[in-house]
Amino acid sequence: MGVSRVMNDVKPYLAMILLQVGFAGMYVVAVASLKRGMSHFVLVVYRNLFATAVMAPFALWFERRVRPRMTLVIFLKIMGLALLEPVLDQNLYYMGANLTSAGFASALINVLPAVTFVMALVLRMERVRLRSVHSQAKIAGTLFTVAGAVLMVLYHGPVVQFPWTKGQHHDGASGGAGGAAGGGFLQGTIFIVVACVCWSGFFVLQSNTLQSYPAELSLTTLICLMGSVMSGAVALVAERHNTRAWLIGFDTRLFTCVYAGIVCSGVAYYVQGIVSRQRGPVFVTAFNPLCMIITAIMGSIILKEEIRLGSVIGAVIIVVGLYALIWGKSADNVNPPASDAGAAAGSNKGGAGGELPLTTTGAVPNGGHGSKHGANGGHVFDVETPPPANGHY
Repeated sequence: MGVSRVMNDVKPYLAMILLQVGFAGMYVVAVASLKRGMSHFVLVVYRNLFATAVMAPFALWFERRVRPRMTLVIFLKIMGLALLEPVLDQNLYYMGANLTSAGFASALINVLPAVTFVMALVLRMERVRLRSVHSQAKIAGTLFTVAGAVLMVLYHGPVVQFPWTKGQHHDGASGGAGGAAGGGFLQGTIFIVVACVCWSGFFVLQSNTLQSYPAELSLTTLICLMGSVMSGAVALVAERHNTRAWLIGFDTRLFTCVYAGIVCSGVAYYVQGIVSRQRGPVFVTAFNPLCMIITAIMGSIILKEEIRLGSVIGAVIIVVGLYALIWGKSADNVNPPASDAGAAAGSNKGGAGGELPLTTTGAVPNGGHGSKHGANGGHVFDVETPPPANGHY
């Protein structure tokens, strides 16, 4: 029983760590393709088409008996999710990464948990009590994260040499933050920050949507499908004078589309949806520092990108802030609503397959505390809520 409980508790952490490794690989191969002339508009379209093709069969089969009825409100939320993530976030991020570097972009995107926390706080999905030490850690972590991001933008510093970069000769194009032109670097930074805000909005809206549409595979497929249509319309306008941009061969461009679509759209949306519904959107976004470290190392080795001292110092400050935020979140008692638990239980009946939850949900007592429904349909997490008598969270 003890080992089983530990494994259930570890699953969300392991899932998010593996996702960050997948994201790190995508950042590197995507920037490599973009710097070789691939259109980021076309990349977003193909990425979501591959994700839709891969995820649709699983959604149709495993959730064929438990898929909730589609309503106008849910459809509008799916449209909003597709606009925020596949269309705005991905296009803006790719533009920003191309103007700066893969390492810098993955480091700056670490303001994501702080932005998500602020959004969740405004929407009453998080609650803060100033007298609570854990709440103070959340606030301090958010401020540290923003401060680290600002430092990375304002201060570059000398190039930091690592054992695997000694003897490398960087040209201006591959120098990332240091080699980019001042205007291009600033523009790229703005693109990444706006993309981060869009991505945070996606996580918050996804967590809210899953309360009324608890079918992660179907929701993932619909987001990717609508994202393909909407991003396709944008790409047709943006690349109307360059029809050759749609041609991809059996090279890194095809690999980037397939990899990003399957791993970073299809699988990522599904896993993030499950974890977000069980642990909240802030927990999902709190693992980005691992992605930043892996991307920086891979970018310096594969793409020959420079790592500047300002990026290193800013990244360290961001990591400190993020894990202060995670420690503050550790006091939250996140319980799924009864409707979600019932849907999860129902999905395993009748041989339908359904989702495989990453944590045990049905055995956690509520005791009148924990998650409550606010006016917006989301969760209100009370950091002051004491743990149940049996010690479970």
